[in-house]
Amino acid sequence: MKNISSFLKKRMDLPSLQEIFYILRNISQKEKIVFFAFFIVFVSSAIILLYQINNKISVIVPDRGGTLEEGILGTPRFINPLLAISDADRDMTTLVYSGLMRPDNKGGLMLDLAEKYEISEDGLEYTFILKSDLVWHDKEPITSDDIIFTIQQAKDPILKSPKRASWEGVAIEKIDSRTVKFILEKPYAPFLENTILGILPKHIWENAFSELMSFSELNINPVGSGPFQISSVNKDSSGIIKSYTLTANKKFALGQPYIKKLILKFYPSQEKLMEAYKKGEVNSISAVTPQILEETKRKDSNIKIFSLPRVFGVFFNQNNSEVFTQKEVREALNFATDKKKIVEEMLKGFGAEIDSPIPPGVFGAIEKQEDEFSFEKAKEILAKNGWKLNENDGILEKKIKTNTLKLEFSISTSNVPELKQVAEILKSTWESIGARVDIKIFEIGDLNQNIIRPRKYDALLFGEVIGRDPDPFVFWHSSQRNDPGLNIALYANITADKLLEKARTISDEEERRKIYQQFQDEIEKDRPAVFLYSPYFIYLIPELIKGVNELESMTTSSERFSQIHKWYIETNKIWKIFVKTEN
Repeated sequence: MKNISSFLKKRMDLPSLQEIFYILRNISQKEKIVFFAFFIVFVSSAIILLYQINNKISVIVPDRGGTLEEGILGTPRFINPLLAISDADRDMTTLVYSGLMRPDNKGGLMLDLAEKYEISEDGLEYTFILKSDLVWHDKEPITSDDIIFTIQQAKDPILKSPKRASWEGVAIEKIDSRTVKFILEKPYAPFLENTILGILPKHIWENAFSELMSFSELNINPVGSGPFQISSVNKDSSGIIKSYTLTANKKFALGQPYIKKLILKFYPSQEKLMEAYKKGEVNSISAVTPQILEETKRKDSNIKIFSLPRVFGVFFNQNNSEVFTQKEVREALNFATDKKKIVEEMLKGFGAEIDSPIPPGVFGAIEKQEDEFSFEKAKEILAKNGWKLNENDGILEKKIKTNTLKLEFSISTSNVPELKQVAEILKSTWESIGARVDIKIFEIGDLNQNIIRPRKYDALLFGEVIGRDPDPFVFWHSSQRNDPGLNIALYANITADKLLEKARTISDEEERRKIYQQFQDEIEKDRPAVFLYSPYFIYLIPELIKGVNELESMTTSSERFSQIHKWYIETNKIWKIFVKTEN
C-alpha cells in the first residue's frame, strides 16, 4: 500500500522548471514549435475565459472623482435658507445645507437629516428623530437644538424671512437631543413640504441676532451639512464673487457624493452666461430658454428635462372688465385658444398643455382634455348668447338692456420675450372670433406693484408656482382676492372655498385627490381663467455626468441639485457580489 501511495505521489507531482528546460533541450525543433503553439493557445484561451467570466460576474458602478463646472446667472448674496431670494442664492443653499427632508425629484420627499418621522392621528403633531452621528461641515454635532433655533429664526418678524409664512402657527418642542415635535394649530396636509428647509448651525449663528443676520459674513461663507462644502471663494477687485469651489462632504447624511469637486461661476447677464458656455469656460448651465437652445448647446451636451409645477394662463378680472362677467365670453375664449400652437411655437415643444389650475405630474392633477380648440365652437357659443358682429368696426357686441357691450379688453403681462410672444398669439386667435385685444407690457416690478397688487387689469397673462404637494387655497379661495392674496382671477365660489378648506385638513392622499378633482370641476364650470401651459426646465449638462435622470419633477430650479450626491463622472468595475444594494 505504501509503495502504491509513493508511486501516485510521484505521478501527480508537477515537473520543476529545471525539468521543463531539460525536456525542451532534448526534443526536436518541430516538437518545440508544436509545444509553444499549444502553450500560446492554452494561455490565450485561459485569458479569454477569465475575461468572459469576469464580465459575467462584474458590473460598472459609480466611483468617486471628477469635477463639474457650472455657470449660473446672477451673484449669490444670501447663501442662507432663511434669506435666499435669488436663483443663485437658492442654488448655493441647496448644495451647502440639508433639511429634515429632501426632494426626491420624483414628485415626492425623502428623509435627509431625519431618520424617521411620525404624524399623530389628528394631524396636529409631527415628530422627527434625527439620524445618529450627524455633523456640520466643521465637524460639530447636529442636534435638535439646531432645528429649534432655525425654526425660531424663520418665525422671527424682525428677520423678515421669506419662509416666515410657512411656519406661522407652528410650535416646536424639544423631546431630546435627537428628537423634535412640531405642533400645528390645525391640520395642514402639505406640512411636510416645510421640512425641506435647510437647517442652520446654532453654534455659529446664535450670536448673529435677527436684525444683524442679513449683514453677516456667514451669508457668503456658510457652514452647513449638505452634500458639498465651500473650499474657496474667488472675488474680483471690487469684492464681487466670481466663483465658488466646493468639495464633497464625506459626512453627508445620505452618503458622500461621487463627484469630488464643484466649481460654480457666476455671470451678470444671460448673454455673458451663454458666451461662457459656448467658449467652454463652464460645462453646464440651467434655465436655458427653448428659443436659444439650438444655438447654445454643444456637441458634448446632454439635454435634461425637468417638469415644473407651474401654471401659466390668462386670468380674468370680472371686477375691472364687464365683458368677463359674461360666462359665454370666458367659455368662448377657452375654445378659441390654440394651446398646441403656443407650446410648439413658443416653447418649441418643451412644455405641456394644461386645462386646470393644477399642472400635470403634480398630485391631484387632472388629465389633459383632448380636441378642445375650436374656432367654430367659440363662435357658436357667442352667437347663441346674442353676440353679433358690428360691421363698422368688425367687433362682436351684445345688447344688455339699454347698454351695448363690446367684446374688447386688454391683456397685461410682463416684459419677458416668451410672455410677449404668447400675448401676440392670443391676440391673433381671439381677434379671429371677433374680439379686440390690446396688449399692455410692464416691467416685472411695475407689474407686481402697480398692476397686480391693486388688481388694475382686464386680463392678466401670468404664471403661478403650485408646489409639489399642491395647496391651491392661496390662488383660488375667495379670502385671497385682495392683496396680499394671490387670487388674481378674483374668483369667488362657495363650493370651491369649502373644498379647498377641507383638502388642507386631510392627510389621506386618495381622499384629498378626490376633493381636488371636485375643485377642478368647479373651476371648469366657471372658467375664471384660460389655462395655457406648464413649462419644462431645460438643463444642459455634459455627457460625462451620469446619474441625472430625465423627465423628473421639481418645484424650483435649484432642486436640480437635490439628488446631486448620486451624480457621478468616474466609474469602476467590480464583481456583482460586492455591489451594495439600496434599501
